[in-house]
Amino acid sequence: MTVLTWIILFTILGGALSVLGASLVLFLPKKIISKALPFSVSFATGALLSVSFVGLIPHALEDVGHENFHTLSITILGGLMFFFALEKMVLWRHCHHDDCETHVDVHAHSHKSAGSLILIGDSVHNFVDGVLIAAAFLTDIHLGVVTALAVTAHEIPQEIGDFAILLQSGFTRKKAILYNVISSFATLVGGLLAYFWLADFEHILPYVLAFAAASFIYIAVADLIPTLHKRINPAAAIEQIVLMLFGIGLIGWLHSFIH
Repeated sequence: MTVLTWIILFTILGGALSVLGASLVLFLPKKIISKALPFSVSFATGALLSVSFVGLIPHALEDVGHENFHTLSITILGGLMFFFALEKMVLWRHCHHDDCETHVDVHAHSHKSAGSLILIGDSVHNFVDGVLIAAAFLTDIHLGVVTALAVTAHEIPQEIGDFAILLQSGFTRKKAILYNVISSFATLVGGLLAYFWLADFEHILPYVLAFAAASFIYIAVADLIPTLHKRINPAAAIEQIVLMLFGIGLIGWLHSFIH
């Protein structure tokens, strides 16, 4: 298959699988959902960190050469600051639980606007994911596969949180699923635009990978890990560490196995 085919396939699969997985969970009892969500968040945290430090950053370092290591490090740092600023504008990410301060403030003004804001933010998020997946595939097919898998791993728990907010905002289950499916196509759009743009600028690919790593690290450290710290008993801590290690190990194994 061509690189473009890989990008189209995995951007569609990634978006579809994350929405499908999250929507299927919606039809389970709330008690089961509340118990299962922490498991998926722990796994996604490990997967994102692994794809960043085992896949994206090493590939970026290999491509830039020793003389540009400093510039690459600044790119990662700048990426972290960028996503912090974007989060402040409520466009990058949203919480995986219902009682976070952002949701409380938004719901106090309008439940409906909260749902619309989630859809806008999710579309931007999916578009950026598509760019990151395309950049990884343009660098190496194997890196593209593990990057797409990591994107899907962190999207499922996020989509569950999104669905919960949409339902609380007055959306029916059918509309919540429909709008999220439409939003998922932004991943494909981002992937296609990145393919036709980045293919002519191969020299900037390592910096795009570094930027992608920054986004994954930011999501894991600023978004997912704080939700894990809400459970502080020893049993929960052991469970989280084991699942994070499983996510790290699985992505690491897939990366080495595919190679």
